[in-house]
Amino acid sequence: MSILKLERLTKESFAPFGDVIEIANRDWFPINGGTTRRYHDQGRVQVTGADGQGGISMARGDAFEFPLSIKMLERHPLGSQAWIPVNGTPFIAVVAPNGSDDLPDESAIRAFYVEGVQGVNYHLGTWHHPLMSLGRMGDFIVIDRIGTASNCDECVLRQVRIVDGSLKAGSEDIPLSGP
Repeated sequence: MSILKLERLTKESFAPFGDVIEIANRDWFPINGGTTRRYHDQGRVQVTGADGQGGISMARGDAFEFPLSIKMLERHPLGSQAWIPVNGTPFIAVVAPNGSDDLPDESAIRAFYVEGVQGVNYHLGTWHHPLMSLGRMGDFIVIDRIGTASNCDECVLRQVRIVDGSLKAGSEDIPLSGP
């Protein structure tokens, strides 16, 4: 069993896995006669397959507390998947690059603390853990591929990882309590 230390979620640190959806430090332009700021093009919806189309859903995730046990990862080979909290609930995003054997590269698994004002868009094929709302039940907008073809591969990890809430060096300013 090994410990995964939490990292701050930034556009740059998460780029190999997907997009960070947030307002802070992002460019915007006015719309609706100047009454609204649009933070444009935060991520791209990726959809493949004959009957696939982009869809918007909602989900309610159970509350998790540290330590978190990471035993498996999943990926969506036919589309991206975005998770955007609507009630300010932070969550943990555990991700891994694809390995040479077409399974998660277990030597490169990372854990990110996602603030309740951020969302993530996992790119097509990105290995990730299912939703883990931190501290309380969370409501989320989900934007992903809708269709009849199977779009979820799962992989049981060879070694269990634990996210104990400890921070990776340089991430000391992460607020680890819920909202």
